[in-house]
Amino acid sequence: MTSSGKRRPTRTPPRAARAVRTPRAGASGGPFADVDPQRLVVDEARRAKPRLDEAEDNFAAVHDPSGERLQKVLARAGVASRRVCESLIAEGRVEVDGRVVVEPGVRVRAEAVRIHVDGVRVTLGVEHQYLMFNKPAGVVTTMSDPQGRPAIGDHLDAETSAAGLVHVGRLDRETEGLLLLTNDGEMAHRLTHPSYEVPKTYLVEAAGRVTAADRRRLLAGVELEDGPIAVDECRILESSGSRTMVEVTLHSGRNRIVRRIFDHIEHPVRRLVRTAIGRLTVGDQPQGTIRPLGRQELGHLLDLTGVEPGGRTDSRGGETATEAPGPAPTSGSSQSTPSARASGPKQARTNRAPSSASSRSTRRRRPGAQEGGR
Repeated sequence: MTSSGKRRPTRTPPRAARAVRTPRAGASGGPFADVDPQRLVVDEARRAKPRLDEAEDNFAAVHDPSGERLQKVLARAGVASRRVCESLIAEGRVEVDGRVVVEPGVRVRAEAVRIHVDGVRVTLGVEHQYLMFNKPAGVVTTMSDPQGRPAIGDHLDAETSAAGLVHVGRLDRETEGLLLLTNDGEMAHRLTHPSYEVPKTYLVEAAGRVTAADRRRLLAGVELEDGPIAVDECRILESSGSRTMVEVTLHSGRNRIVRRIFDHIEHPVRRLVRTAIGRLTVGDQPQGTIRPLGRQELGHLLDLTGVEPGGRTDSRGGETATEAPGPAPTSGSSQSTPSARASGPKQARTNRAPSSASSRSTRRRRPGAQEGGR
């Protein structure tokens, strides 16, 4: 009490720090609120909640009475707690086979559907290994080299070496950057086969000054000894009198294609680094290191190829080959192609690395051989 008879206000002690919990569902929360910018190139706009009649149609289309509740499937996949997953569904942030579901009572069979939360693919029951290797210069793209040169296998531990991994495509000895390793033969096939037109992005240090006219030539296409080729994106990042830094994106997997097109415009490549495959970026991963793909990265990879974890394919990819990946090639091999093959290629895609799978348009298939070294 004060001298005037008024009650002195009491000071509320500060609340103890709360334990770290699963992010609360809402506009600024949810399981994918904190996205590493090195791992996700661009955020996709969230879809609006469907109208009542559309929501009822979506429920009827995806509901399987013999399946498991959707929120339980999401919780088991590590998205969030079951209660938070219920909120995510009610907010219209969950898609099943491309349909927004807002009824928590929907049941699905996880092995038979594709699920996205905030546009990010949810992976379930992954049986294969999917690794990213940041290849240094001087390493040959083979698991072991009979000539004793540095190879991929030198960077694997004993457990990973025994997993039957193959490298997805090739980078020549002096090319650096992103190289995927997997024991999923179907995934490796789709990432390397030219009919699937998987975009790859490179950072090129070219000799001399690459001009705007050279950039237009690359976009329009040049004629090489094995046929015409054009890049899909080209950005001049930095230029001086002796060198130019250029970023190019293209689908073709023809042997040493990036080096050859820059030789053709008389700006030989001094250094070449592959920085991205689709929306997967090497980011700040140290050279010479290998790490497993994260859930979001694997989700983007599955969307890019239409392959389900464990070797299944979705409705876009036809039947799934059942053969296991072939043995790792030796250094004398000209290409690294697993034996698994799909019966029908996916529709051709454009070469816009940041674009979403749903926005890729159909385009004319470009001439090109199987994935080769750069």
